Amino acid sequence: MSGVRGTSNVMFEGGPPIDPAVLTIFGQSRMRYTARMRDRRSGFTLLELMVTIAVISILAAIALPSFFSESRKTKAFSEVQPMFNDLRVRFEQYMQENAKYPATIGEATLHPAGTPIATRRPINPLPAEWQAIKVRITGNDTVYCGYTWATGPANDDFNVGPIAAAAPFSFVPPSTEWYYLLAKCDMDGDGAVFSYYFASSSNPTILRDNEGK
Repeated sequence: MSGVRGTSNVMFEGGPPIDPAVLTIFGQSRMRYTARMRDRRSGFTLLELMVTIAVISILAAIALPSFFSESRKTKAFSEVQPMFNDLRVRFEQYMQENAKYPATIGEATLHPAGTPIATRRPINPLPAEWQAIKVRITGNDTVYCGYTWATGPANDDFNVGPIAAAAPFSFVPPSTEWYYLLAKCDMDGDGAVFSYYFASSSNPTILRDNEGK
């Protein structure tokens, strides 16, 4: 390429002459574009960082409570399920040996005793009522939840507690001797709202209320 600065046209080899004004404008435009690109490659602007932080905060506010709730549900159910299975086996063995279910304990008497908390408590030593049905703990010997049971004769609701009677459990004594198992948990540690797990001789499926609380 050859060219002369000034008012004369610039000649590219093998092509028509180009007006210097066009070349100057093109060159300045290219320099400005290159500077902008260099500035953007050097990092984010303060506004961009603020927007990014705001988006991350919103996503965290939505996702984290759901994650922790699911974690609490998993912890509670993985404890309650084997405990209920152990108790159910012992109840049926007791029935075969004694022609009746063990004596009722009632919803107010939990083991471990006291209000459940968000940390594990030892389940041993077992109370006399548990020893009488020869309970053998096969899971963890520390638990989050408190456990109890109620029993009664056919069609008799005298021993049915208010938690079992209310929705979503809505337990109604069947036409045979019955029992139900109840777990009370405080997985989020707020001490105000508790989660409950329920199963009975007429429906062994574990029902749940306020799960994760």
